[in-house]
Amino acid sequence: MSEDTVPARRASVSTMRHDDSELAHKFGYNPVFKREFGFLATFSFAVSISGLFSTVMTTLSYPLMAGGASAVVWCWLISGLGCMCIACSVAELVSAYPTSGGLYFTISRLAPPRWVPSISWITGWLNLLGQVAGIASSEYGAAAMLLAAVSMSRDFDYEITTDRTIWVMALLTVSTGVVNSLSTYWMEKMTKTYVIFHVCVLVSCCIALLALTKDKHSASYVFGHTESVSGWQPIGFSWLFGFLSVSWTMTDYDATAHITEEISEPERKAPWAISTAMLFTYLAGFLYNIVLVFCMGDPAAILASPIEQPVAQIFYNNLGKGGGIFFTVAGLIIIKFVTFTAMQALGRTVFAFSRDRMLPFPKLWTKIDSRTGTPLYAVWISVFFCIAINLIGLGSYAAISGVFNVCAIALDWSYCIPILCKLLFGRFEPGPWHMGVFSSFVNTWACLWTLFVSIIFILPTEMPVTASSMNYACVFLVAVFVFAAIYWYIHGRHSYSGPVTEAISDTTSDSGVIPEKDGKEDSLA
Repeated sequence: MSEDTVPARRASVSTMRHDDSELAHKFGYNPVFKREFGFLATFSFAVSISGLFSTVMTTLSYPLMAGGASAVVWCWLISGLGCMCIACSVAELVSAYPTSGGLYFTISRLAPPRWVPSISWITGWLNLLGQVAGIASSEYGAAAMLLAAVSMSRDFDYEITTDRTIWVMALLTVSTGVVNSLSTYWMEKMTKTYVIFHVCVLVSCCIALLALTKDKHSASYVFGHTESVSGWQPIGFSWLFGFLSVSWTMTDYDATAHITEEISEPERKAPWAISTAMLFTYLAGFLYNIVLVFCMGDPAAILASPIEQPVAQIFYNNLGKGGGIFFTVAGLIIIKFVTFTAMQALGRTVFAFSRDRMLPFPKLWTKIDSRTGTPLYAVWISVFFCIAINLIGLGSYAAISGVFNVCAIALDWSYCIPILCKLLFGRFEPGPWHMGVFSSFVNTWACLWTLFVSIIFILPTEMPVTASSMNYACVFLVAVFVFAAIYWYIHGRHSYSGPVTEAISDTTSDSGVIPEKDGKEDSLA
């Protein structure tokens, strides 16, 4: 018996509510969270992960520098279709296996038993890296928006430096941890209102820009103009770097999966929320980008903005000081909702991975606070690493760009590995939400698309390559793989066997068996 193996306690699965008994009987997990999330809250949670209005603000510079107006519009349409295939593939797996481990857990059901430990280990660490990078890059974007609003309020008489942005990022990340220390009840109430606020801001901003912008670009310019300042040749290759904006916005699909143990009827509500939220993001994002390009003015001028926020500069130029500050602050509020929900998902991921003995000190991260019903230790270790990865930017601003890139790469591959297992091994048992005859085609295209964009995202976005223009995404990937490999050989291969079975339904035996994590009931319930 390993040092992390713990004794079991007996519990009657038949006395649980339906969703919890399904969790115990079908997946072997002890239900420890309250199921507070209904349809609206789950959909709002899924929408908030993309944070369309603010994430486009954060990443518009990538397609604009790579290929100009046409890249902003068409890269979204093309890449968004690939992202929708990934999202629907993820929704299908979540419907079949709704646990807080997300797609990492599905490996135990999709891969041959002898391969489960190694494949789930790789998938889990990729997912962790992607989630940490996603929150870190979102918090950096939030800090940049806050400082941009401050600069506008002072008529641009305020210098925005990388160091200032990173320290503000750290404070904002701590605030995210504080919010995630609240109970699930309050998180559900906050999340439910988000989607209404987001849609209102998005629609009102588009109307205001179209109504008040005096000199709009022509349709031929919006849909056909191509120019690049990246230094890559030919320009058609440079244009491909514009895919990063939509790939960073439309990712973290399985965040909703990580709260399935807090959703009633998760096998139906979670995949429905993922698919519809991503469809909304795809279509609304396409229209929003078109509006921004029509109203952006000289792209070189907004890229050279002293506040380093091209979209905020568009707001200021066309809506005035008051309008610029209002919509920039609205973007800040929306992206903070992104980080609130993403941190909630990351905390549950750390909990789930620790429950399966994949992380060091698993007993600590699986403790559930008796007052809030949330894994506080898991939340705050997540806060620590989200701040730490951005602190690298104190030495190099280029490292921050690498955080954005590695988010898309790591998360999408943590989804595609289970999707590939589904395609290759034929062990998949569909849940209530599935794509039927289209499933294999959509799954295949999702994996091929991820392979294609991953090659682009590890390349430097500017030429010639220097220390300041290098793409550090590969550095983050290698660092995590090295740590995961070392930890595997030191500890994992001896004690980790993949997602574990904790509960046995009393419909198949005389009682349910649910292990304690640390011998104290209050640590789990």
